Amino acid sequence: MDIIRAEQSTHGILHCFTEDWETAKAVLDCGYYISFSGIVSFKNAQDLRDVAKQVPLDRLLIETDSPYLAPVPYRGKTNEPKYVPYVAKALSEVYDKPVEEIARITSQNFENLLKAI
Repeated sequence: MDIIRAEQSTHGILHCFTEDWETAKAVLDCGYYISFSGIVSFKNAQDLRDVAKQVPLDRLLIETDSPYLAPVPYRGKTNEPKYVPYVAKALSEVYDKPVEEIARITSQNFENLLKAI
């Protein structure tokens, strides 16, 4: 957080997020997006899902973190970009929204971020 604040950048991504809500809120307050990987689909990641639910949809991103952290049902295998829909599925359950809506929102968020930098 010290580096993010020191840079005074209003655009960026906190990648492969696994921290608590306090950290998420601080990053969001700096204008950053928060990206979730396959970890959010793990059975033991309820705390992370609880944090994810508080992230505004317009600041949400998804990723694979390939070749690591493959989502369920591929956990323990080499991660691949084609598995990112499983991350979207996990977050669709968190937000109680159709997976297609999460995919559309996160795609739009990436476009918005790239236009801003």
